[in-house]
Amino acid sequence: MNNHLYPSFVDPPDEFSLIPFWFWNDHLSVAEIHRQIDDFYAKEVKGFVLHPRMGLPKDIPYLSDTFMYFVEAAVKKAHHLGMSVMLYDEGMYPSGAANGLVVEDKPEYASRGLRMDVLSSPSEGYLTIEVTSGEKIISVQAVKQQSDQQIERAKTVILEVQNDQVFFQPPEEGNWLLLIFVETFSQGHIRGIHFGEDDGEENAPRSADLLNPAAVEKFIKVTHDSYYQALKPYFGDTIIAMFTDEPDILGRGASPNLRPWTTGFLDFYKEQGNKESDLPVLWWEAGANTELIRKRFRKTIQNKLQRSYYTPVSKWCEQHDIALTGHPAASDDIGLLEAFQIPGQDVVWRWVGPEGEKGIQGEHSTAAKCSSDAARHRGRRRNLNEVLGACGKESGWSLSADDMKWYLDWLFVRGVNLLCPHAFYYSIRGEQRSQERPPDVGPNNLWWPYYASFSQYIKRMSWLMTDAVNDTSIAVLGEEALLPWRIVQPLYQNQIEFNYLEESLFMDKCKINNGKIHIRDQRYKVLIIEDSSHLQAEVMEKLKQFAETGGSIIVEQSQTNTIMETIATSISQPTDILQVLDDKPVHLSPASGHIRVSKLKKTGCFFYLLTNEGEGTYQGKVRLNEEGRMEKWDAWEGTIVEEATDENRYMSLTLPRRSSVIYYLDPKEKRGLRETRKPMQKKESSIILSSAWQATTPHSSFAIDKLTSWTEWKGMAHFSGKISYQNTFSLSALDKVESLVIDLGDVQQIASVKINQQPIGVKMWGPYKWEIKKSDLKVGKNLLRVEVINSIANQMDRMALPSGLIGPVSLTLVSRIEDEKGD
Repeated sequence: MNNHLYPSFVDPPDEFSLIPFWFWNDHLSVAEIHRQIDDFYAKEVKGFVLHPRMGLPKDIPYLSDTFMYFVEAAVKKAHHLGMSVMLYDEGMYPSGAANGLVVEDKPEYASRGLRMDVLSSPSEGYLTIEVTSGEKIISVQAVKQQSDQQIERAKTVILEVQNDQVFFQPPEEGNWLLLIFVETFSQGHIRGIHFGEDDGEENAPRSADLLNPAAVEKFIKVTHDSYYQALKPYFGDTIIAMFTDEPDILGRGASPNLRPWTTGFLDFYKEQGNKESDLPVLWWEAGANTELIRKRFRKTIQNKLQRSYYTPVSKWCEQHDIALTGHPAASDDIGLLEAFQIPGQDVVWRWVGPEGEKGIQGEHSTAAKCSSDAARHRGRRRNLNEVLGACGKESGWSLSADDMKWYLDWLFVRGVNLLCPHAFYYSIRGEQRSQERPPDVGPNNLWWPYYASFSQYIKRMSWLMTDAVNDTSIAVLGEEALLPWRIVQPLYQNQIEFNYLEESLFMDKCKINNGKIHIRDQRYKVLIIEDSSHLQAEVMEKLKQFAETGGSIIVEQSQTNTIMETIATSISQPTDILQVLDDKPVHLSPASGHIRVSKLKKTGCFFYLLTNEGEGTYQGKVRLNEEGRMEKWDAWEGTIVEEATDENRYMSLTLPRRSSVIYYLDPKEKRGLRETRKPMQKKESSIILSSAWQATTPHSSFAIDKLTSWTEWKGMAHFSGKISYQNTFSLSALDKVESLVIDLGDVQQIASVKINQQPIGVKMWGPYKWEIKKSDLKVGKNLLRVEVINSIANQMDRMALPSGLIGPVSLTLVSRIEDEKGD
């Protein structure tokens, strides 16, 4: 056993705690703030993101002295307990408007966009162009229309505007349009913190122009400087970060069909290599270069947003001894994470989830590796995910502990090492609070008594994924705002690990040496490209250099170009990648498309994390690609056991749904070999407890002949809470008994088991099985007691989700059989 790492794994430092969003959404009191913080601490939650939220009363204005009084009380309490605090930089979200204070006395700082007006069949001669107050004509262009969707890009003519007039004369015959590009206010808003300030409501705060440095400067002064003035002694100690939340250039509910824009942006747009005559292509199809032109525009917008918003905010945080964290607006906005000291992303709205292949399909399936790979390639120690927001399945509050565990493992195996669950609610009083982006995933949910188990698991897994080098030789090329997901599906399904590498880092931060891409601690000898058709010339040149020094490039054949055909291996579809790539950290027998893997190197040793994203138990064997002494670490239980392999280096592996396993391997020590033993002969006998159950509700106790969902019982359709079930079974002898396996069958959702008044354990997801020690059993009658907690959605959302002990419940008695020699 590795004595150096074992204590840190079993009981990691508090820096690896989850840091949940804490919604301040009701009348506040210091006593209640302190009570809730103590409650967090008791459940091993050693930090929080202090998040003002819809429902704060109007007598606590955002950033007012009254507001700061309560903030200081919370931070001071956290400091006393040694907890960490992240401040939230907005009055709700998206960030950048200071709950409307940026625009309040500076209306010119409101968010802006570019509108395209179309004048069909314009008359020849001078035309007057009218715009409203606050708008500005950016460009007027005559374009020749090919179809309803397409123009002839080469025929575009830029017209001179003088005194709001242009002269138009068709250069040739055809269907000509006059396109007028107007800079205008986007009419966007953010969600505020008081009732009446939400989407579609009159008092929703105006969003600010995040591309305007002056507007951002005011945002920092109003928000960040106010926090620092009130909380200066705690910065860099208790206060560790400022959380920025999906800044939106246009704002929520912006006028339709706008493109991001700001005052003076045309000059910047052209300085970045774009052409004014390409503005129509932001709306119209224009042939082969359409996507490349739009890609350049996206990069230009991101470049401007990076300069005007993220970089100034990041510098402020650095100068005040805290980190910038949070996340951009899109799930694959990896380029915008450049300025983050703690890069982040979020998983919301169940865009990914256990059902189907949602975990490995679609743009949102890239979110976890978006933040972790951004951190790896920038030397950032931690990366964050705001997880579980509005992730209920059947309804808002229907997120289960079962699903919660799936999301945690989905993130960890992809490299995330700081979790911000969304959210712990200060209050769920009234429908406007309880139904505002539910569920509460902490103290107002029914699993809260058992939450310390989640807290410890999160700490152990976060510790594992920190200060470790991801050991893969495969990179997948992406864009700053586009990460491919189709081509990586077969990699996930075949336990082949990879990292996303965006083009800007490939060009600016990567060195090519002896057929490998060097960036920070990562070394890649294989580069996979899903779509090469939009690669710029300078990227192609560096790819050529990589290939010529011995590097391997794999590209989809349908996306290749002339140069790529000479330097890359082409495949016709993503699954063909398995024919040219076999760099697995683990080998499974039999194969499984649901097991995910991450291989790490930490303090000279290797760690293999395996998780099961499927719905069944994996039963088979596993072989690691390194040799050495082996241990199996269980992050949920906090246990470590020695592990040995057979002569072919295989170990048996049983990995139930919603479970993970960590293999620790020390290459400096000799591996252990599993002894070949004659298996002990055993016999099994089963007991089915199908009837004679006694159920106890908060109001009564009664016998039930058949186990069914309690929603079928009279008056229980919308009950959320705990019900106790009790039954007995008899054993005639125990001398040859090895164990008793209890299987509760179907349970909805959390089960706590006692045998003869002795606690056996709690399970929050299936399979609901326990192996009962012989010492907990007795000859004669044994008492089985099962307490079940169901989904809180039945109460909060008036659902009737299946609830309780549904079974069938079986008891399997395992006894040894002695052979004739008494072995």
